[in-house]
Amino acid sequence: MTTYTPSDPGALADIVISAHDSQRPLAIHGAGSKQALGRHAPCPDQVAMSGFNGGLDYQPSELVLTAGAGMALNAIEAILAQNRQMLAFEPPDWSSLLGASGTGTLGGLVATNLSGPRRVKAGGPRDHFLGFHGVNGRGEIFKAGGRVVKNVTGYDLAKMQAGAFGTLAVLTEITMKVVPAPETSVTLLLAGEDMAQAGMTMAKALNSPHEVSAAAHLPAAAAKRASSLTGADASATLLRLEGHGPSVAFRAEALRTMLGGAEIVPEAASRSLWQQVAAVQPLLESADSVVWKLNPTPSAAPALLAALHASLPVKSAFLDWGGGLLWLELDPSTPDAGAAVLRAIMAPWGGHAMLVRASEALRASVPVFAPASAGVAMLTQRIKAGYDPALVLNRGRMYREG
Repeated sequence: MTTYTPSDPGALADIVISAHDSQRPLAIHGAGSKQALGRHAPCPDQVAMSGFNGGLDYQPSELVLTAGAGMALNAIEAILAQNRQMLAFEPPDWSSLLGASGTGTLGGLVATNLSGPRRVKAGGPRDHFLGFHGVNGRGEIFKAGGRVVKNVTGYDLAKMQAGAFGTLAVLTEITMKVVPAPETSVTLLLAGEDMAQAGMTMAKALNSPHEVSAAAHLPAAAAKRASSLTGADASATLLRLEGHGPSVAFRAEALRTMLGGAEIVPEAASRSLWQQVAAVQPLLESADSVVWKLNPTPSAAPALLAALHASLPVKSAFLDWGGGLLWLELDPSTPDAGAAVLRAIMAPWGGHAMLVRASEALRASVPVFAPASAGVAMLTQRIKAGYDPALVLNRGRMYREG
Protein backbone atom coordinates (compact mmCIF):
# COMPACT_ATOMS: atom_id res chain seq x y z
CA MET A 1 0.00 0.00 0.00
CA THR A 2 1.24 3.48 -0.88
CA THR A 3 0.20 6.57 1.09
CA TYR A 4 0.78 9.97 -0.46
CA THR A 5 0.86 13.09 1.72
CA PRO A 6 0.93 16.11 -0.61
CA SER A 7 1.00 19.58 0.91
CA ASP A 8 0.33 21.78 -2.12
CA PRO A 9 -2.15 21.59 -5.02
CA GLY A 10 0.57 21.02 -7.61
CA ALA A 11 1.90 17.92 -5.89
CA LEU A 12 -1.64 16.61 -5.43
CA ALA A 13 -2.40 17.23 -9.10
CA ASP A 14 0.68 15.23 -10.13
CA ILE A 15 -0.48 12.28 -8.02
CA VAL A 16 -3.96 12.37 -9.54
CA ILE A 17 -2.61 12.72 -13.11
CA SER A 18 -0.44 9.65 -12.61
CA ALA A 19 -3.42 7.70 -11.24
CA HIS A 20 -5.63 8.89 -14.10
CA ASP A 21 -3.10 7.87 -16.74
CA SER A 22 -2.71 4.40 -15.23
CA GLN A 23 -6.46 3.98 -14.49
CA ARG A 24 -5.53 3.47 -10.82
CA PRO A 25 -7.99 4.48 -8.07
CA LEU A 26 -7.02 6.63 -5.09
CA ALA A 27 -8.64 6.60 -1.65
CA ILE A 28 -8.86 10.16 -0.32
CA HIS A 29 -9.09 10.82 3.42
CA GLY A 30 -8.32 13.47 6.02
CA ALA A 31 -7.69 12.23 9.55
CA GLY A 32 -9.46 8.92 8.94
CA SER A 33 -12.35 9.57 11.32
CA LYS A 34 -14.96 8.69 8.66
CA GLN A 35 -13.24 5.89 6.77
CA ALA A 36 -15.86 3.47 8.11
CA LEU A 37 -18.66 5.64 6.69
CA GLY A 38 -19.95 4.84 3.23
CA ARG A 39 -19.49 1.79 1.06
CA HIS A 40 -16.46 -0.38 1.85
CA ALA A 41 -14.20 -0.23 -1.21
CA PRO A 42 -10.61 -1.26 -0.38
CA CYS A 43 -7.93 0.66 -2.26
CA PRO A 44 -4.16 0.14 -1.95
CA ASP A 45 -3.21 3.72 -2.81
CA GLN A 46 -4.16 6.39 -0.26
CA VAL A 47 -3.98 10.17 -0.36
CA ALA A 48 -3.84 11.71 3.14
CA MET A 49 -4.88 15.36 3.18
CA SER A 50 -3.14 16.16 6.47
CA GLY A 51 -0.69 18.42 4.61
CA PHE A 52 -3.51 20.86 3.78
CA ASN A 53 -3.98 21.92 7.40
CA GLY A 54 -3.17 25.62 7.20
CA GLY A 55 -4.22 28.55 5.06
CA LEU A 56 -6.52 29.98 7.71
CA ASP A 57 -8.16 33.24 6.62
CA TYR A 58 -10.77 34.28 9.16
CA GLN A 59 -12.33 37.69 9.56
CA PRO A 60 -14.87 37.50 12.39
CA SER A 61 -16.58 40.72 11.32
CA GLU A 62 -17.28 39.21 7.90
CA LEU A 63 -18.65 35.90 9.28
CA VAL A 64 -16.57 33.95 6.75
CA LEU A 65 -13.77 31.44 7.33
CA THR A 66 -11.36 29.90 4.82
CA ALA A 67 -9.05 27.03 5.78
CA GLY A 68 -7.20 24.07 4.33
CA ALA A 69 -9.38 21.01 3.87
CA GLY A 70 -7.10 19.00 6.17
CA MET A 71 -7.47 21.36 9.12
CA ALA A 72 -8.87 19.67 12.23
CA LEU A 73 -12.50 20.53 12.84
CA ASN A 74 -12.02 20.88 16.59
CA ALA A 75 -9.28 23.46 15.98
CA ILE A 76 -11.60 25.45 13.74
CA GLU A 77 -14.41 25.31 16.29
CA ALA A 78 -12.02 26.48 19.03
CA ILE A 79 -10.96 29.47 16.93
CA LEU A 80 -14.57 30.36 16.23
CA ALA A 81 -15.49 30.00 19.91
CA GLN A 82 -12.87 32.59 20.87
CA ASN A 83 -14.95 35.07 18.87
CA ARG A 84 -18.31 33.71 20.06
CA GLN A 85 -19.03 32.30 16.63
CA MET A 86 -19.74 28.79 15.32
CA LEU A 87 -20.60 26.59 12.37
CA ALA A 88 -24.37 26.88 12.32
CA PHE A 89 -25.16 23.25 11.48
CA GLU A 90 -23.64 21.81 14.68
CA PRO A 91 -21.14 19.26 13.27
CA PRO A 92 -21.67 15.89 14.99
CA ASP A 93 -18.83 13.85 16.42
CA TRP A 94 -19.38 10.32 15.15
CA SER A 95 -16.02 8.95 16.28
CA SER A 96 -17.58 6.63 18.87
CA LEU A 97 -20.35 5.61 16.47
CA LEU A 98 -17.85 4.64 13.77
CA GLY A 99 -15.17 3.29 16.11
CA ALA A 100 -12.67 5.93 15.00
CA SER A 101 -9.89 7.52 17.00
CA GLY A 102 -9.04 10.49 14.79
CA THR A 103 -10.63 13.93 14.89
CA GLY A 104 -12.55 15.04 11.84
CA THR A 105 -11.35 17.60 9.31
CA LEU A 106 -13.10 20.41 7.50
CA GLY A 107 -12.79 18.55 4.22
CA GLY A 108 -14.30 15.39 5.66
CA LEU A 109 -17.20 17.36 7.09
CA VAL A 110 -18.04 18.91 3.73
CA ALA A 111 -17.49 15.66 1.82
CA THR A 112 -20.01 13.83 4.00
CA ASN A 113 -22.36 16.81 4.54
CA LEU A 114 -23.01 15.85 8.15
CA SER A 115 -25.06 18.05 10.46
CA GLY A 116 -26.31 17.78 14.01
CA PRO A 117 -29.59 18.56 15.78
CA ARG A 118 -29.62 22.22 14.66
CA ARG A 119 -30.27 21.11 11.08
CA VAL A 120 -33.99 21.75 11.53
CA LYS A 121 -33.20 25.46 11.88
CA ALA A 122 -29.87 26.03 10.14
CA GLY A 123 -29.64 23.39 7.41
CA GLY A 124 -26.44 21.46 6.71
CA PRO A 125 -22.87 22.14 5.54
CA ARG A 126 -24.09 22.43 1.93
CA ASP A 127 -26.15 25.47 2.93
CA HIS A 128 -23.11 27.28 4.38
CA PHE A 129 -20.48 26.16 1.86
CA LEU A 130 -19.38 29.24 -0.12
CA GLY A 131 -16.45 28.08 -2.20
CA PHE A 132 -13.43 25.85 -2.60
CA HIS A 133 -10.16 25.11 -4.37
CA GLY A 134 -9.57 21.56 -5.49
CA VAL A 135 -8.25 19.04 -7.98
CA ASN A 136 -10.55 16.99 -10.20
CA GLY A 137 -10.05 13.41 -11.38
CA ARG A 138 -8.07 14.58 -14.41
CA GLY A 139 -5.55 16.32 -12.18
CA GLU A 140 -6.82 19.79 -13.10
CA ILE A 141 -6.59 22.46 -10.40
CA PHE A 142 -9.75 24.56 -10.25
CA LYS A 143 -11.86 26.67 -7.92
CA ALA A 144 -15.50 27.63 -7.51
CA GLY A 145 -17.46 30.12 -5.42
CA GLY A 146 -15.76 32.65 -3.18
CA ARG A 147 -15.87 34.51 0.10
CA VAL A 148 -19.24 36.23 -0.29
CA VAL A 149 -22.67 34.72 0.14
CA LYS A 150 -24.09 35.74 -3.25
CA ASN A 151 -21.33 34.62 -5.57
CA VAL A 152 -23.05 32.19 -7.93
CA THR A 153 -23.70 33.27 -11.51
CA GLY A 154 -23.78 29.82 -13.14
CA TYR A 155 -23.73 26.26 -11.83
CA ASP A 156 -23.20 26.12 -8.07
CA LEU A 157 -20.26 23.72 -8.11
CA ALA A 158 -19.66 24.05 -4.37
CA LYS A 159 -23.07 22.60 -3.50
CA MET A 160 -22.32 19.61 -5.73
CA GLN A 161 -19.19 18.72 -3.74
CA ALA A 162 -21.00 18.64 -0.39
CA GLY A 163 -22.04 15.07 0.30
CA ALA A 164 -20.11 13.64 -2.67
CA PHE A 165 -17.72 11.70 -0.38
CA GLY A 166 -14.71 12.95 -2.34
CA THR A 167 -15.80 11.20 -5.53
CA LEU A 168 -15.89 14.34 -7.71
CA ALA A 169 -12.83 16.30 -6.61
CA VAL A 170 -10.21 16.49 -3.88
CA LEU A 171 -10.87 19.71 -1.99
CA THR A 172 -7.74 21.55 -0.83
CA GLU A 173 -9.22 24.79 0.54
CA ILE A 174 -12.74 25.45 1.79
CA THR A 175 -14.66 28.63 2.56
CA MET A 176 -17.60 28.48 4.96
CA LYS A 177 -20.12 30.96 6.26
CA VAL A 178 -20.15 31.12 10.08
CA VAL A 179 -22.68 32.62 12.50
CA PRO A 180 -22.71 34.17 15.99
CA ALA A 181 -22.94 31.61 18.79
CA PRO A 182 -26.03 31.86 21.02
CA GLU A 183 -25.55 33.54 24.37
CA THR A 184 -27.43 30.81 26.19
CA SER A 185 -29.60 27.75 25.63
CA VAL A 186 -32.11 25.66 27.54
CA THR A 187 -34.06 22.52 26.79
CA LEU A 188 -37.68 21.81 27.57
CA LEU A 189 -38.32 18.17 28.48
CA LEU A 190 -41.70 16.48 28.28
CA ALA A 191 -41.56 13.08 29.97
CA GLY A 192 -43.65 10.01 29.22
CA GLU A 193 -44.90 10.75 25.72
CA ASP A 194 -45.20 7.88 23.28
CA MET A 195 -43.74 8.21 19.79
CA ALA A 196 -46.96 9.48 18.20
CA GLN A 197 -47.52 12.07 20.95
CA ALA A 198 -43.91 13.19 20.65
CA GLY A 199 -44.28 13.64 16.90
CA MET A 200 -47.23 15.97 17.40
CA THR A 201 -45.45 17.87 20.19
CA MET A 202 -42.33 18.43 18.08
CA ALA A 203 -44.37 19.53 15.07
CA LYS A 204 -46.35 21.97 17.19
CA ALA A 205 -43.19 23.42 18.76
CA LEU A 206 -41.29 23.72 15.48
CA ASN A 207 -44.24 25.46 13.84
CA SER A 208 -44.62 27.90 16.73
CA PRO A 209 -43.09 31.41 16.75
CA HIS A 210 -40.69 30.43 19.55
CA GLU A 211 -37.70 29.54 17.31
CA VAL A 212 -37.01 26.01 18.47
CA SER A 213 -33.49 25.10 17.30
CA ALA A 214 -33.64 21.33 17.92
CA ALA A 215 -36.34 18.74 18.58
CA ALA A 216 -35.76 15.09 19.48
CA HIS A 217 -37.54 12.20 21.15
CA LEU A 218 -35.78 9.53 23.21
CA PRO A 219 -37.76 6.41 24.17
CA ALA A 220 -37.34 5.41 27.81
CA ALA A 221 -34.37 3.09 27.20
CA ALA A 222 -32.45 5.76 25.26
CA ALA A 223 -33.31 8.43 27.83
CA LYS A 224 -31.84 6.24 30.58
CA ARG A 225 -28.58 6.03 28.65
CA ALA A 226 -28.29 9.82 28.36
CA SER A 227 -25.88 10.92 31.08
CA SER A 228 -27.51 14.37 31.25
CA LEU A 229 -30.83 12.73 32.18
CA THR A 230 -29.56 10.78 35.19
CA GLY A 231 -32.36 8.81 36.78
CA ALA A 232 -34.71 9.09 33.80
CA ASP A 233 -37.36 6.37 33.91
CA ALA A 234 -39.60 7.52 31.08
CA SER A 235 -39.31 8.72 27.51
CA ALA A 236 -38.07 12.26 26.91
CA THR A 237 -39.27 14.69 24.25
CA LEU A 238 -36.66 17.44 23.96
CA LEU A 239 -37.05 20.96 22.59
CA ARG A 240 -34.12 23.39 22.56
CA LEU A 241 -34.24 27.19 22.63
CA GLU A 242 -31.17 29.37 22.01
CA GLY A 243 -30.33 33.06 21.89
CA HIS A 244 -30.05 36.03 24.24
CA GLY A 245 -30.84 35.25 27.87
CA PRO A 246 -34.06 37.30 28.27
CA SER A 247 -35.39 36.09 24.93
CA VAL A 248 -34.70 32.45 25.77
CA ALA A 249 -36.39 32.81 29.17
CA PHE A 250 -39.46 34.43 27.63
CA ARG A 251 -39.78 31.92 24.81
CA ALA A 252 -39.23 28.97 27.15
CA GLU A 253 -42.06 30.09 29.41
CA ALA A 254 -44.34 30.77 26.43
CA LEU A 255 -43.61 27.35 24.96
CA ARG A 256 -44.18 25.65 28.31
CA THR A 257 -47.57 27.32 28.52
CA MET A 258 -48.47 26.36 24.96
CA LEU A 259 -47.57 22.72 25.60
CA GLY A 260 -49.25 22.52 28.99
CA GLY A 261 -46.06 22.28 31.03
CA ALA A 262 -42.52 20.93 30.69
CA GLU A 263 -39.39 20.47 32.75
CA ILE A 264 -36.52 22.90 32.11
CA VAL A 265 -33.09 21.32 31.54
CA PRO A 266 -30.45 23.93 32.55
CA GLU A 267 -27.80 25.18 30.15
CA ALA A 268 -24.84 22.94 31.05
CA ALA A 269 -26.92 19.77 31.05
CA SER A 270 -28.70 20.94 27.89
CA ARG A 271 -25.43 21.34 25.97
CA SER A 272 -24.20 17.91 27.07
CA LEU A 273 -27.53 16.33 26.18
CA TRP A 274 -27.54 17.62 22.61
CA GLN A 275 -23.91 16.59 22.12
CA GLN A 276 -25.01 13.04 22.98
CA VAL A 277 -27.96 13.25 20.59
CA ALA A 278 -25.59 14.39 17.83
CA ALA A 279 -23.01 11.69 18.65
CA VAL A 280 -25.72 8.96 18.48
CA GLN A 281 -23.65 6.14 20.04
CA PRO A 282 -24.20 7.20 23.70
CA LEU A 283 -27.93 6.64 23.21
CA LEU A 284 -27.67 3.24 21.52
CA GLU A 285 -27.69 -0.14 23.23
CA SER A 286 -24.38 -1.52 22.01
CA ALA A 287 -21.24 -0.64 20.06
CA ASP A 288 -21.32 -3.54 17.58
CA SER A 289 -24.85 -3.26 16.22
CA VAL A 290 -25.99 -2.35 12.72
CA VAL A 291 -27.03 1.31 12.61
CA TRP A 292 -29.25 2.98 10.02
CA LYS A 293 -29.93 6.68 9.45
CA LEU A 294 -33.44 7.09 8.09
CA ASN A 295 -34.88 10.35 6.78
CA PRO A 296 -38.66 9.94 6.51
CA THR A 297 -41.37 12.57 6.32
CA PRO A 298 -41.44 13.73 9.97
CA SER A 299 -45.15 13.04 10.44
CA ALA A 300 -44.64 9.46 9.22
CA ALA A 301 -41.80 8.59 11.59
CA PRO A 302 -43.89 7.05 14.44
CA ALA A 303 -45.88 4.76 12.11
CA LEU A 304 -42.73 3.86 10.19
CA LEU A 305 -40.94 2.87 13.38
CA ALA A 306 -43.89 0.73 14.46
CA ALA A 307 -43.78 -1.10 11.13
CA LEU A 308 -40.02 -1.62 11.44
CA HIS A 309 -40.43 -3.02 14.96
CA ALA A 310 -42.93 -5.54 13.59
CA SER A 311 -40.59 -6.83 10.86
CA LEU A 312 -36.99 -6.40 12.04
CA PRO A 313 -34.97 -7.18 15.22
CA VAL A 314 -34.84 -3.56 16.40
CA LYS A 315 -32.59 -3.07 19.42
CA SER A 316 -33.24 0.66 19.91
CA ALA A 317 -34.28 3.80 18.06
CA PHE A 318 -34.77 7.51 18.61
CA LEU A 319 -35.88 10.59 16.69
CA ASP A 320 -34.04 13.81 15.87
CA TRP A 321 -34.80 16.73 13.51
CA GLY A 322 -38.40 16.80 14.72
CA GLY A 323 -38.93 13.28 13.34
CA GLY A 324 -37.09 13.91 10.07
CA LEU A 325 -34.21 11.75 11.30
CA LEU A 326 -34.83 8.28 12.71
CA TRP A 327 -31.84 6.44 14.14
CA LEU A 328 -32.38 2.69 14.03
CA GLU A 329 -30.21 0.05 15.73
CA LEU A 330 -30.53 -3.56 14.58
CA ASP A 331 -29.04 -6.83 15.75
CA PRO A 332 -25.70 -7.33 13.93
CA SER A 333 -26.77 -10.80 12.73
CA THR A 334 -29.68 -9.36 10.71
CA PRO A 335 -29.44 -10.72 7.13
CA ASP A 336 -28.27 -8.05 4.64
CA ALA A 337 -28.35 -5.58 7.59
CA GLY A 338 -32.13 -5.50 7.12
CA ALA A 339 -31.74 -3.45 3.91
CA ALA A 340 -34.34 -5.16 1.72
CA VAL A 341 -37.06 -5.25 4.38
CA LEU A 342 -36.31 -1.77 5.66
CA ARG A 343 -36.36 -0.10 2.25
CA ALA A 344 -39.53 -1.96 1.25
CA ILE A 345 -41.26 -0.75 4.41
CA MET A 346 -40.07 2.82 3.83
CA ALA A 347 -41.19 2.97 0.19
CA PRO A 348 -44.85 3.98 0.78
CA TRP A 349 -43.79 6.79 3.13
CA GLY A 350 -41.00 8.18 0.97
CA GLY A 351 -37.68 9.40 2.31
CA HIS A 352 -34.40 7.52 2.18
CA ALA A 353 -32.14 5.36 4.33
CA MET A 354 -28.36 5.21 4.73
CA LEU A 355 -26.50 2.31 6.30
CA VAL A 356 -24.14 4.08 8.70
CA ARG A 357 -22.55 1.23 10.64
CA ALA A 358 -22.09 -2.41 9.67
CA SER A 359 -19.31 -4.88 9.00
CA GLU A 360 -17.00 -4.25 6.05
CA ALA A 361 -18.49 -7.26 4.27
CA LEU A 362 -22.01 -5.86 4.60
CA ARG A 363 -20.96 -2.37 3.54
CA ALA A 364 -19.37 -3.88 0.42
CA SER A 365 -22.40 -5.98 -0.54
CA VAL A 366 -25.42 -3.96 0.64
CA PRO A 367 -26.25 -0.58 -0.97
CA VAL A 368 -25.18 1.89 1.71
CA PHE A 369 -27.13 4.73 0.11
CA ALA A 370 -30.64 4.48 -1.25
CA PRO A 371 -30.50 3.04 -4.79
CA ALA A 372 -31.03 5.84 -7.29
CA SER A 373 -33.79 5.89 -9.87
CA ALA A 374 -32.76 5.35 -13.50
CA GLY A 375 -32.89 9.07 -14.25
CA VAL A 376 -30.91 10.11 -11.19
CA ALA A 377 -28.35 7.34 -11.80
CA MET A 378 -27.82 8.53 -15.37
CA LEU A 379 -27.38 12.13 -14.24
CA THR A 380 -24.97 11.04 -11.50
CA GLN A 381 -22.87 9.13 -14.01
CA ARG A 382 -22.73 12.13 -16.35
CA ILE A 383 -21.59 14.42 -13.55
CA LYS A 384 -19.00 11.87 -12.43
CA ALA A 385 -17.73 11.53 -16.00
CA GLY A 386 -17.28 15.29 -16.21
CA TYR A 387 -15.19 15.47 -13.06
CA ASP A 388 -13.49 12.07 -12.96
CA PRO A 389 -13.87 10.00 -16.14
CA ALA A 390 -11.33 7.35 -15.09
CA LEU A 391 -13.03 6.77 -11.71
CA VAL A 392 -9.85 7.69 -9.87
CA LEU A 393 -11.29 9.43 -6.80
CA ASN A 394 -12.73 7.25 -4.03
CA ARG A 395 -13.89 4.66 -6.55
CA GLY A 396 -16.85 2.70 -5.20
CA ARG A 397 -17.15 4.73 -2.00
CA MET A 398 -20.80 5.62 -2.66
CA TYR A 399 -21.95 3.09 -5.28
CA ARG A 400 -20.44 0.06 -6.98
CA GLU A 401 -18.21 1.31 -9.84
CA GLY A 402 -15.74 -0.10 -12.30
